Amino acid sequence: MWSLLKDTAASWSNHKAARLGAALAYYSIFSLGPLIVIVVAVAGLTFRQGAVRGEVSAQLQDLLGPAGAQAVNAMLLGASKPTEGILATVLGVGTLVFAAVGLVVQLKDALNTVWEVEPPKASGIWHFVRTYVVSLAAVLSLGFLLLVSLLLTTALAAGGKYIAPYVPEVAMHALGSALSFGMITLLFAMMFKWLPDTYVAWRDVWLGAAVTAALFEIGKLLIGLYIGKQGLESTYGAAASLVVLLIWVYYSSQLVLMGAEFTRAYAKRRALGNISASGDPPPIAAPGVDHYVHVAAGRSTYAAAIMAFLVGWLFGRRGDRNQCAGRTRAI
Repeated sequence: MWSLLKDTAASWSNHKAARLGAALAYYSIFSLGPLIVIVVAVAGLTFRQGAVRGEVSAQLQDLLGPAGAQAVNAMLLGASKPTEGILATVLGVGTLVFAAVGLVVQLKDALNTVWEVEPPKASGIWHFVRTYVVSLAAVLSLGFLLLVSLLLTTALAAGGKYIAPYVPEVAMHALGSALSFGMITLLFAMMFKWLPDTYVAWRDVWLGAAVTAALFEIGKLLIGLYIGKQGLESTYGAAASLVVLLIWVYYSSQLVLMGAEFTRAYAKRRALGNISASGDPPPIAAPGVDHYVHVAAGRSTYAAAIMAFLVGWLFGRRGDRNQCAGRTRAI
């Protein structure tokens, strides 16, 4: 395990992940508002959008504190502001989608750097459209995961009323935390599996996703303490909310990249047959890692097809939204 961590740290340094994270943080400032608007819209197909927006705001308050949540809420108001006229609406929706998927495209490029693979040697309109369709599928999957999270939370809250006399309150909180951790782990696993332009086995992503999710939960507490102790409002004045948002996004980007490096190092060791109790290499040389890594990237198309099916199902449920509206409240 120690050598695995050393390989992860060395790869993180060699790939200049600190600079990649800074680039992701920069793109996030422009994409975060539209991204959350689309996520809320997808989850709002089943729940009322007002309830979903309130849940997202509460989560942002926990993650970023008052200043950071205020900055994101301002982005949401600007990104979701209604427009007049069909042409203005079409242009507004197109701009919204383009801005939202831009962050995913940059994240995809960063993960390609981590895996040391080049995107497919294709060009033209089809390649451009395919890239953005897959990225849009990733954005829509965030909305679907938020929807599942809300459904699980609602079911847990409803069931808690009946089992509360028999189950300690601490156990209910632990179950809620476990569900939240599971959803975050699933999100990172999907990210590490589908975004890079290479084949990554599911068995290789789960450990890295779980480690990333654990660091993310720990980081929420540490960032909250840092922001609370620094007094950024007095230092940066009106720009404090933007600074808080940048700090949080940069830290999150580093976590994602570190988790991706860990996943790659683990997958590489599995491919080379180096994982053993003693940590010694096998006596017979294993095939080169290129045999494992540089495999055609057609799996992303399957991911897009799956997400298209899920989105179609959500639209089919839109007629039942009013029946489900009263069953909501937050994680």
